[in-house]
Amino acid sequence: MTTPRVHPHTPRVAVACRCELGEEATWDARSGMLIWVDVEDPAIWRYHPETGATHHHPQPEKLGFALLTADPDTLLAGFKSGVARLHLESGRREVLVRPDDHHAGNRLNSGHVGPDGALYFSTMDEAEEKPTGTFHRWHAGRLEAFGGAVTVSNGPVVTPDGARIYTADTAEGLIRVHTWDEGRIGPPRPFAAFESGWGKPDGLTVDASGHLWVCHYGGSRITRYDPDGRIERVLPVPTALVTKCAFGGSDLTTLFITTALRGRDATIDPMAGHLFAVETDVAGRPGEIFEN
Repeated sequence: MTTPRVHPHTPRVAVACRCELGEEATWDARSGMLIWVDVEDPAIWRYHPETGATHHHPQPEKLGFALLTADPDTLLAGFKSGVARLHLESGRREVLVRPDDHHAGNRLNSGHVGPDGALYFSTMDEAEEKPTGTFHRWHAGRLEAFGGAVTVSNGPVVTPDGARIYTADTAEGLIRVHTWDEGRIGPPRPFAAFESGWGKPDGLTVDASGHLWVCHYGGSRITRYDPDGRIERVLPVPTALVTKCAFGGSDLTTLFITTALRGRDATIDPMAGHLFAVETDVAGRPGEIFEN
């Protein structure tokens, strides 16, 4: 068994935001800005690396993701109450779809616009106790659930060629893969399992070559897997709760990393909750624009 290489650069603090639960980073190539959310202290954050400017937009309820639409001032936001178009400056919301209405204890978690223009997102039990969550694809007014029941979900993310969909069953420490064939999402197949001491699989990102980057919640690292499920590299992160990563910058080779503060002792983990950045030797993809 070959030993995976360790990424040669250490992530640096890009924004000292101290998010309770930073999540779901997305790069907007139009504006050159990174967008992410704080789930527990509900807010949308935006960061412009070239100027260092940050913008903080508090929200009235928990949200799991904020994705791009054709209007740069309007985001597709995954609130606890459902998916909505959100105009950032006015706060105006238009609710578009409400999944899992029969599960009052659920909330939306991860979200991703695939190369097919569909919204892929997950729901989870907010108390992180019962398997009442699942994964969804929403396109042209049709909502489709897939992947079975999970307690804590992360993903889905879709490969650039649209052929694969990855999901994470965070509570069980499992990453699964689905194939997309003739307009249908196939059943889940095992892709990778976390070992003891690795923490739990959290946010997922696929780079331009189809490799999967997985954040370790409680594991202080990110792992890059090749399409066969082999570990290509590990990237240590100087805080414990690593939640999501996304490629950005002018050439899409800077990896931005969200983290969480919740439950951490700041004297032991002083960089918990910050946004990090690190240079890589691979390119990612910018956030897709939802236009439905």
